[in-house]
Amino acid sequence: MSPLRRVETLKTLVIYLMAEPETPELARAAVEGGADIVELGFPFSDPLADGPVIRRAGERALARGMRTRPCLEVLARTRELVPEKPLIPMTYSSLLEAYGWERFATDLAGAGGTSMIVADLPAGERPEVKRVQLVAPTSTDARIAYAGGQTDGWLYLVTLTGTTGARGDLSPALAGLVDRARRLVDVPLYAGFGISTPEHARAAAELADGIVVGSRAVEVAEAGPEALHDYVASLRRAVDAG
Repeated sequence: MSPLRRVETLKTLVIYLMAEPETPELARAAVEGGADIVELGFPFSDPLADGPVIRRAGERALARGMRTRPCLEVLARTRELVPEKPLIPMTYSSLLEAYGWERFATDLAGAGGTSMIVADLPAGERPEVKRVQLVAPTSTDARIAYAGGQTDGWLYLVTLTGTTGARGDLSPALAGLVDRARRLVDVPLYAGFGISTPEHARAAAELADGIVVGSRAVEVAEAGPEALHDYVASLRRAVDAG
């Protein structure tokens, strides 16, 4: 299945994977299954936004020696296998302080990164760092408007308060957050956190311009590229059916 097949996509499907040696092949499988963007998690020892699945994946990656430089090498290998799609690292400000902000931006571009997400860096801090901004149901209208004006390409809607992880139901806060953001900003809105099933994906895509799936994708990826391909394809069908 060609990764170039979705030039007409109306809703965007973002898949999160933890950066590990196997990730390039997993990312290719996700794209072949229908992912439009791949988000690569750079593991951190104190990931405040991450729930148990991604936290465990990060701990495993750190135990295998995945630090910022090896993660950038994984990004570069992923770019070789996924030449056309956006690749967006998700990292934390402490890692970038240690590595060097300007150095990271340079090395990110050299490795084929499209943008970045810095989970704990609020809009307004380090405005020179081009990145995707996040807002939550608790964000004020002023904060949503400001983040939307600063964001790189799309605005990440955190659908619930708390950490990442699969939930039984889609967050009831999403509809209100989408409504507010649509009034306040003029960028695509992608919803994430708590989206794990095709049913969640369809419902969220009916509200937002795209969805981000993380914890469940990381779980499925443990079974290998074929399993991930099939899972992403199920999400793709659900999003397109909405």
